[in-house]
Amino acid sequence: MIPFLEILLALPFAAAAALALLRPRSRATAAWLAAAAPLLGLALLAWMTPAVLQGWPLRAEHAWIPQLGLDFTLRLDGLAWMFAGMVLAIGALVVLYAHYYLAEEDSAPRFFGFLMLFMGSMLGVVIAGNLLLMLVFWELTSISSFLLIGFWYRRQDAREGARMALAITGGGGLALLGGVLLIGRIVGSYDLDTVLASGQAIRASHLYPWVLGLVLAGVFTKSAQFPLHFWLPHAMAAPTPVSAYLHSATMVKAGVFLLARLHPALAGTDLFFYVVTSVGAITLLLGAWHAIFQHDLKGLLAYSTISHLGLITVLFGLSTPMAVVAGVFHILNHATFKASLFMAAGIIDHETGTRDMRRLGGLRRLMPATSALAIIASLAMAGIPLLNGFLSKEMFFTEALDVPGHGFMRLAVALAALLYGIFGVAYSLRFVHETFLGEGPRAIERAPHEPPRWMRAPVALLVLLCVAVGTAPAWTVAPVLHAAAGAILGPALPEYSLSVWHGFNLPLLMSLCGIAGGIALYFGLRRLLDLHAIARQSLGRYLFRWNMEALYALAERFTAKVANGRLQRSLLWLVLAALAAGAWPFLSGQHAPLQLRAPQSMPLLGWLLWLVLVACTVFTIRLYRQRLLALIVLGGAGLVVSLAFVFLSAPDLALTQLLVEMVSLALLLLGLHYLPARSPPERRPRRRIRDVLVAAAAGLGTGLLAYAVMTRAQGDPASVEMLARSLPEAYGRNVVNVILVDFRGFDTFGEITVFAIAALIVHALLRRARLAPEKVMSGPPIKLPVPADLAQLMFPLTLTVSVFLFLRGHNAPGGGFIAGLVLAVPLLIQYVIQGAASVESRFGFDYVRCIGVGLVVAGTGGAAALLFDLPFLTSGHAEPVLPWIGEVPLASAMVFDTGVYLVVFGGAMLILSMLGTIKPSRTRVAQLGVIEPGSRSTRTGELG
Repeated sequence: MIPFLEILLALPFAAAAALALLRPRSRATAAWLAAAAPLLGLALLAWMTPAVLQGWPLRAEHAWIPQLGLDFTLRLDGLAWMFAGMVLAIGALVVLYAHYYLAEEDSAPRFFGFLMLFMGSMLGVVIAGNLLLMLVFWELTSISSFLLIGFWYRRQDAREGARMALAITGGGGLALLGGVLLIGRIVGSYDLDTVLASGQAIRASHLYPWVLGLVLAGVFTKSAQFPLHFWLPHAMAAPTPVSAYLHSATMVKAGVFLLARLHPALAGTDLFFYVVTSVGAITLLLGAWHAIFQHDLKGLLAYSTISHLGLITVLFGLSTPMAVVAGVFHILNHATFKASLFMAAGIIDHETGTRDMRRLGGLRRLMPATSALAIIASLAMAGIPLLNGFLSKEMFFTEALDVPGHGFMRLAVALAALLYGIFGVAYSLRFVHETFLGEGPRAIERAPHEPPRWMRAPVALLVLLCVAVGTAPAWTVAPVLHAAAGAILGPALPEYSLSVWHGFNLPLLMSLCGIAGGIALYFGLRRLLDLHAIARQSLGRYLFRWNMEALYALAERFTAKVANGRLQRSLLWLVLAALAAGAWPFLSGQHAPLQLRAPQSMPLLGWLLWLVLVACTVFTIRLYRQRLLALIVLGGAGLVVSLAFVFLSAPDLALTQLLVEMVSLALLLLGLHYLPARSPPERRPRRRIRDVLVAAAAGLGTGLLAYAVMTRAQGDPASVEMLARSLPEAYGRNVVNVILVDFRGFDTFGEITVFAIAALIVHALLRRARLAPEKVMSGPPIKLPVPADLAQLMFPLTLTVSVFLFLRGHNAPGGGFIAGLVLAVPLLIQYVIQGAASVESRFGFDYVRCIGVGLVVAGTGGAAALLFDLPFLTSGHAEPVLPWIGEVPLASAMVFDTGVYLVVFGGAMLILSMLGTIKPSRTRVAQLGVIEPGSRSTRTGELG
């Protein structure tokens, strides 16, 4: 069976990975590559549409961590199908629009890569069939939106808006995690089908109020509901294509999607009704009222989005079947007219140089086509008849007038609906009147003119949908609405009519009152107030900044107490914390009784190695002030550990330890270059006594714990099972490597990811580091008595050894980790002998990209098993017969090991090369005439 759902989800992420490999100037290639993902996704979705419309949800299940209830389950029902279509279709239009919107200096591959990551994350949210898996993609939407909002990272408002969005939605994600864990505790499963079928058990549980509160915290933060709505207007610092996508089909729609998705499990109680309806109604009115007084086109549209999200939240809070249908219908309608309006606002900004309505006006004469499209979309937003917004607004009015069994709430919801109608017309009218009508424009930067045809095409298509749905809803949107609402309500789906005309009734009267009241309100405010002089400050932004500053101040005080910049104190706290954690089970009596067996006898050679190890340790402490000498003795201790592994018949560990010692030695030698030759003596006797006691406690505790583990009485150890299963199940004779790339491959994937992150952090910290002038070493560099040609000759020989160790690693000592370190050694020697500048001028390797490619290869190799319905990183085996060679055993784990190889090599070299190229202060070097601002680093491709 073709894995349609898996391919559908993988397309945007694959496009993002491919875009990351493009050069910054590859604009056309980046646009075509980004457009291919949603277009192919729409084709796949169309293929699956008949089954979905017939009410047959599609599922794809892959075991991941079944012990924790976490499976990689994808599920496509009517609701997920509708949202997936929105995400892909509007995403494709945004890609086309962004190709013309982005300036020449903007990196198109970086922008489209972030956009594809955003698209894939949202797709994951809507088609995830497991709540824990959905949470993974939920957090990815927060991270990817942070990258997109802060795309213009040199602007302060972009950085602030991105941080605010990440902080608010990230906090909501933590709350949602708590709610999901409680749901799993009540239901006993995180599978979405099981959770939706267990609504009665969830509502009857004493944990239900906690579940509801935590889940709604995630929903309200993501969908910008009161009182955490303030982050959304500040996200307008993003490029307009991002704003159009974020407001119409992604990010903020994730919250209302989750509200709709979990509606069968959580709705149906008075607590749900009062909380959701009240918060939605406040947001509805607050957003609409603030939208009237905005001067920025995108600011007005942002507050209108808040208001419409509040409307959708109210409808789901009412929880009647028709209210749910209306809520789903308005999600569709809002996506179309809001995406077109944001794109129109971006065109105006692109062609005039401003979004300030106080400087605009009269654009209908200068940009007639764009003006006509934007005016129609604005009328749809206002809910004018014969446009799609009118139909869902009428359904909202109908449900607001028919709130069952709640006298005060019925009156409050009806009044809120009427005020929404008035405010919505007022801000839509201001958008039209002050931008396209009247006199102007005034003091703009460029002469307005129509944009390129294909930049306007997405706006025209979306406006055409607004008109088509508004005039012929039964032919255009009825099947989509039936499938999506049916996925929520099931058999409770009511009969309803999408006719344009339902006769004269109370909802129609409310609409007419809203239109007349909105017109009167707008022109009344213009007559009574100077709208252009009103400048509203965001109270939420002020409180957020005050809170962040308070947290920073608290962190500074805590840091000053705990870490004063001295490495010794930081290490002391770390060791003390480890001691406390290790001693707590023994001090509290919670540890299991130790049953030790007699240890093995130590042969003479073992005692000799132990004595050398103790001697190296003691001499390192004794010679600590003579740093170079202490480093040499410390290397002897590492060598003895390697020999101990050889003595214990552990060649893989011995090789790894030896290579780590060589790399560490080079690292420390480079570090010594920036330190004085001798350490200052310790002046305080009390501190020396304290350090001796802490070190002794840590050493003895670790030694005793290791002794207890190695001599405990037990049955068959895990090694026996690993030895028995290595060859028949993982097709490898080297059990150590099999454990790393198969049995515990997920741990290894996490470890190389951490290693890659550490290398990138070192790069970020040191790429602009400069030594103070007084720290710059004077005199000629130290010349080691090793010929430079010898170091160069070592590289091809070591490369051969590295490849050999890599290829044999599955069946003999070796593997990706060891091979990566072996390849790094000759380059490290060249760095030490010849200096970083000389090596990079000849070698010219991009270590950052090497790390990225390694992670992608490792992840792809692990995910390939999912295509065969096997757990992540499951190894496969084949033995093809090649001419003149014969049978060649191959294991798919080699792909994962290749990723390990690249990450280890790239990470080690990035750390060491960055440490070897810390430059003197720019002022001092400029005085010497050495600085070259235009030079690029060969290891990162960045300007120096």
